[in-house]
Amino acid sequence: MKRPKNPAPASDGSNGATAPSDAPANGAPEARAPDPPSSAPAPELTEATPDEKLAALAAERDETKDRMLRIAADFENWKKRAQKEQTDKANEARERVLKDMLEVIDNLERAVAMQASAGGKGVDGPAVLKGVDLVLRLFQQKLERYEVRPFDATGQPFDPRVHEAISKMAHPEIPAGSVAAELQKGYRVGERLLRPALVSVSSGNGKPTAPSEG
Repeated sequence: MKRPKNPAPASDGSNGATAPSDAPANGAPEARAPDPPSSAPAPELTEATPDEKLAALAAERDETKDRMLRIAADFENWKKRAQKEQTDKANEARERVLKDMLEVIDNLERAVAMQASAGGKGVDGPAVLKGVDLVLRLFQQKLERYEVRPFDATGQPFDPRVHEAISKMAHPEIPAGSVAAELQKGYRVGERLLRPALVSVSSGNGKPTAPSEG
């Protein structure tokens, strides 16, 4: 009777044993399924105590008060800056006007000084009149630079908004209720009234008479 042949040893040193069929081919450990999520209840939130609520309200109050104080301080600083800018602009405008007026005064002082140096002798009337006229025109040019201009009143219907009546007089050509004579010029700055004109109002047809107070 023949004896069975012994199996040849495995070349990998496994002694001929076969690996289980479900073992990983690369020798890595078997993967495990993830654990099911825990069903433990979440911790309950405890309600704030009255002291904690009061502390939170006090902190909110302090924060609001601080914010309001900062806003008030910013507004006060802005108001001071605005007032200073307005004052500076007004001063600059006044200085420009005064400098122009000083130029007119300089011319008048020179004319007076020339007459004083002459001692009142040999006064040239036409020359003095011409000098005064030049100074007057210079003054008018300075006023026009600031949009200060006179307006005509004679012959215009009396308007209490721009005329100030100080007398009445008969006039053969100017109808009653209109300005018969302008006693002092009125001026405007742009479209605004600077000074009303002093006028005498016509009382109707008739011979011209001297202005009468009325």
